[in-house]
Amino acid sequence: MSEADIALLPRAASALPDGSRKLDDMGANELSALIWRERELLELLVFKLEVEHLLLTTGKTRWLHHATNEIEQVVASLRDVGLARSVEVSTVALTWGTSEDATLRHLIDHAPAGPWSDIFANHLAALTQLTADITVLRDTNERMLRAASRSTQETLAQASAESGVYNASGAADAQSSAARLFDKDL
Repeated sequence: MSEADIALLPRAASALPDGSRKLDDMGANELSALIWRERELLELLVFKLEVEHLLLTTGKTRWLHHATNEIEQVVASLRDVGLARSVEVSTVALTWGTSEDATLRHLIDHAPAGPWSDIFANHLAALTQLTADITVLRDTNERMLRAASRSTQETLAQASAESGVYNASGAADAQSSAARLFDKDL
């Protein structure tokens, strides 16, 4: 998402009775909306990782590439939302009189009186939990993929003719070229 695209993002603002906008809440509202979108995408990523886990567990590798592509699409969307959130955090941080490169935790500590510190603290807790869930699923899926890859390599190594096994005439030993049966469901 380019800076021009980010500039076109709609700005949520709380309107005052005279129709003007309250500048302090405008950026915070937009930031909260972006964090909600990020939370939705993280929940979708958890779902996609669980689908991938189920495919790996059941051995339905036929659909694994679809699950992987869907995970990559969600991650790309997360990058875009993360960029927009970073821009909005900078805006809110400057409005609240803190460093432009503030973290969400830093914004919570410097939030003005009102509901924003609680709202952002709830966002932070949810983001932290979702990130932990994603880490566990990712690591589990990676271990399963490595084990499957290692098992496949070992099976193929056992099936191929061993080097150095030749008969007296220099041809490969007849025992090493015997037919092999593979159980594809394993």
